[in-house]
Amino acid sequence: MQKINRRIGQALKSIRSARGMTLEDAAQITGVSKPMLGQIERGQSTPTVTTLWKIAVGFKVPFSVFLEEQQAEYEIASPNEQTVILGDNGKMRAYPLFVFDPVRRVETFYMEFDAGCHHHSDKHEDGVEEHIFVLEGSLQLIVGEKVMTVQPKQAVRFRADMPHDYQNISCTVCTVYHTIFYPGYERGMVQNV
Repeated sequence: MQKINRRIGQALKSIRSARGMTLEDAAQITGVSKPMLGQIERGQSTPTVTTLWKIAVGFKVPFSVFLEEQQAEYEIASPNEQTVILGDNGKMRAYPLFVFDPVRRVETFYMEFDAGCHHHSDKHEDGVEEHIFVLEGSLQLIVGEKVMTVQPKQAVRFRADMPHDYQNISCTVCTVYHTIFYPGYERGMVQNV
């Protein structure tokens, strides 16, 4: 866990420094307190999924920019080999399979939602789109005013530039592949982090 804490902290400090921002400036645009941001930068705190999303949205960078390592020409990924990101008191687990790729402007996760899990996500930047393929269980999505139920072997895509919720309405774990597309991000934007 210390390795991922350091990676997240280094990425946050690099983004903030590259933009000439103080911790106070960062707190204002992210809604995360200055002391918490400082602890994250020093690798002394493990941010929740919600906190990391707030930071990513505030800085207008993909979520996985905080998790990425140098990419190879090809990669085979398994959730068992990845660092888990927890949400909703551990009821939601996100495994970053492929972190943000600045050429394709995409990132992919394998996710598990325990029975009864209800996870809220703030809106992303304009044009961001999510694709979810349900492997097991039933996932209810609430996107704006629209409520959708996605069953096993079904997929859904939706605009993620509005608040959205994921809810497992099954009695068992719901597993999905989750891909996020960031069409508005410039190639060099993340590489300069």
